[in-house]
Amino acid sequence: MSDGLRARLTARLQTASPVLFGAVATFAAFTTYFSMYAFRKPYGAATWDGVADVEIPGVGPLDYKIVLVISQVFGYTLSKFAGIKVISEMSAAKRAYALLAFIGFAHASLLLFAILPAPYNAVAMFLNGLPLGMIWGLTFGFLEGRRISEALGAGLSASYIVASGYVKGAGAWLVSQGVPDVWMPFLTGAAFWPPLLLAVWLLSALPPPSAEDEAARTRREPMDAAARTAFLKQFWPGLVPLTVLYVLLTAYRDFRDNFAAELWQALGYGSTPSVFATSENYVAFGVMLALGAMMLVKDNRTGLMLVHALMAAGTALVGLSTAMFEWGWIDGYWWMVTVGLGLYLAYVPYGCVLFDRLIAAVGVTATAGFMIYVTDASGYLGSVALMLYRDLGTPDMSWLAFFKGFSWVTTVTCTVLYLVSMAYFWNRTRSSDAR
Repeated sequence: MSDGLRARLTARLQTASPVLFGAVATFAAFTTYFSMYAFRKPYGAATWDGVADVEIPGVGPLDYKIVLVISQVFGYTLSKFAGIKVISEMSAAKRAYALLAFIGFAHASLLLFAILPAPYNAVAMFLNGLPLGMIWGLTFGFLEGRRISEALGAGLSASYIVASGYVKGAGAWLVSQGVPDVWMPFLTGAAFWPPLLLAVWLLSALPPPSAEDEAARTRREPMDAAARTAFLKQFWPGLVPLTVLYVLLTAYRDFRDNFAAELWQALGYGSTPSVFATSENYVAFGVMLALGAMMLVKDNRTGLMLVHALMAAGTALVGLSTAMFEWGWIDGYWWMVTVGLGLYLAYVPYGCVLFDRLIAAVGVTATAGFMIYVTDASGYLGSVALMLYRDLGTPDMSWLAFFKGFSWVTTVTCTVLYLVSMAYFWNRTRSSDAR
């Protein structure tokens, strides 16, 4: 599409109502990140039961699927660490080009995955993860620092809640049609290029935050190394518990996502591929409703406290729903739904609402992408550690029993740490002028 058409759309959106602007921005961001999942997650729809375990020198045999997951997550983790610098310093003019280049590299890696024999094609999964960890920061960069950032962030976050289930469903359908497991991820990704290109073009047409946005949420600017260091030194007592608990949340979320096929099978839904998508629809709706309501709170200090309270309630819900499942009050389907709702209520704000509100509440000029990537990078290290512990430390424990046990660890530890962070920032912002 021509630059002239994009310029006309940008001019139109500058004077558009919040509803129209929000609809265009949400559609573009949602579709971009939803499409990215087609290049990252479809391989999880296969159980890879026919492939032998992989012997790792000095470690022992590892399940082939776990090798694939760890390979991709390791690349994804390195991408998050790179993103601390790349995303915080990226100019708005380069974001759209970077989005398409990174996803193009990831798709080429899936072609390599199909060509190389197992288990050596795990290297291709590592390459696949390397660029994809930066897609969230690039996408959210178009949305942050606006008066309606909560609503926009909620719409963007809904994409990854539902996308994993839908792309796995698409992958499972391709396999059912006779597509070999190794080719399924590449072909799934190929189908999502048209909506991805449209969505990225729309993102590139969004106007920057207005003067009114900056007055309400502070100005957002790239952060160099000195600015990043100063921010961490100033607020580390609150940022440390937020980062530590995010390690647990990411490991928990990734385990539930990567081994959803095994969990659903253990719960008796192994022959129902649609369960991947339908169960997450309820979760996405609940999370979007809760986060969208945050937009109604104008005072940034109050908003920051409410976000903390919402996240703590989410981790508490993980424990409550697990207890209800063990007592027989709810079945396996509704347990996965309610655990997912609690998990994402605690997890999603990190990528959209939490740091956007935090920056506004403390009144500094910064970018939310910096802290999003600090916590993300730490979180995915925890995900790798959890999978290694599951396969090597508790090899005889079932997927379901392990997940239930980790649910209890997550609910107790994370709820306490949320309350610690909430108390710190309540006191830290007491003397600040809430914006």
